[in-house]
Amino acid sequence: MPHTPIPPKARANARHMRKNLTDAELKFWNAVRAHRLMGLGFRRQLPIAGYIVDFACPEQRLVVELDGSQHAVDRDSAYDVQRTKRLETDGWTVLRFWNEDVLRDIDGVCLHILKVLGKASP
Repeated sequence: MPHTPIPPKARANARHMRKNLTDAELKFWNAVRAHRLMGLGFRRQLPIAGYIVDFACPEQRLVVELDGSQHAVDRDSAYDVQRTKRLETDGWTVLRFWNEDVLRDIDGVCLHILKVLGKASP
């Protein structure tokens, strides 16, 4: 499947975001980087379909978005729905977690990801 061209400004923004992770993003990244989660390869702040997703596991076509309270606002929530629909149209599965869930229960977040991918023990 061909890649959607990423404008240079968006690519530069993704680089900047990789260097300035939120506390929740850093905690999640430390849990999944270097294939730490069952050998899954995650990338952070990855440009996909004209958007920059928080985390992606390209081999599984999985996107993980970590959301702060601003995503509860109607305008941002509608934008998230639009993004999710576009990514799903391109064959990606999108999982969303609240920042607080990641900060308080990273093991539960990781277990949920594994269940969705069919890699968790019953």
